[in-house]
Amino acid sequence: MRLFITGSEGFIGSELISRCKSRGIDFVGADIRSGFDVRSKGIAASIPEGVDAVVHLAGLSNDTMCKNNAYAAFELNVLGTLNLMEAAAEKNAKQFIFASTEWVYDNCTAEEQKTEESVINIANHTSEYALSKLTSEANLRQKYQHGFMPVTILRFGIVCGSTGEKKSAVESLFFNVREKDEVTVGSLESGRCFIHVTDIASGIIKAVGLEGFNIINLAGDKPVTLRDIIEISKKVLNRNPRVIESSPENVSVRKISNKKAKEMLDWKPETTVEVWLKKLSKP
Repeated sequence: MRLFITGSEGFIGSELISRCKSRGIDFVGADIRSGFDVRSKGIAASIPEGVDAVVHLAGLSNDTMCKNNAYAAFELNVLGTLNLMEAAAEKNAKQFIFASTEWVYDNCTAEEQKTEESVINIANHTSEYALSKLTSEANLRQKYQHGFMPVTILRFGIVCGSTGEKKSAVESLFFNVREKDEVTVGSLESGRCFIHVTDIASGIIKAVGLEGFNIINLAGDKPVTLRDIIEISKKVLNRNPRVIESSPENVSVRKISNKKAKEMLDWKPETTVEVWLKKLSKP
């Protein structure tokens, strides 16, 4: 197996590279930090001939980076992806794996579980990030219908596992509980199907070799609320800060199904939020 990985020095890319090394998987990494710009013409020269998969992780990777920044979001996440698609085809790659996001799902409620078959109304979206990912998903579908290589779109849940700059709500709340006497959140009942970066990496590798056009969610088994994160953090840290709920009525929950990933990829998340926070609490 040989992979070409864009965004190889980023949060998920670094973990994927580590996983490839430990499993003896051949790879070529490419990242803006080392001079690889997915928007540049001529990037095909960086892609080895006939790789088993191009894994496209590069781009603006969260809503904050894209908010009120539509031009850059679409230049990188849409035009950059189109450019890479052409380069992958030129070098006869066998598969294109695209990193998408649970942000593409609209009108999420605590009662409804979103699946890969859920209808998405693009008119409901105000997130430039979600729109850029949905546009690239549509481009990949259209390109596949015109004879492009097999395509796998992986919609990531909210990824945790970072102690660096790109912390999720999991780490941010954990450190607040550890360091502050007072922790403020919007609604304690807001929740996401958080997924650890190691489980994302394993899911990507398991997706290599899929035929056809597939959209697959990689997300945690169930929503974990802000209340859950705070209570787990208090327990593992033996701390009890005061918790202030500033807007309890503004509950935001995304309930994402990972059933398809379990069935198609023989994959399941291994590192729960509780397991991760226990590990994070150790010196």
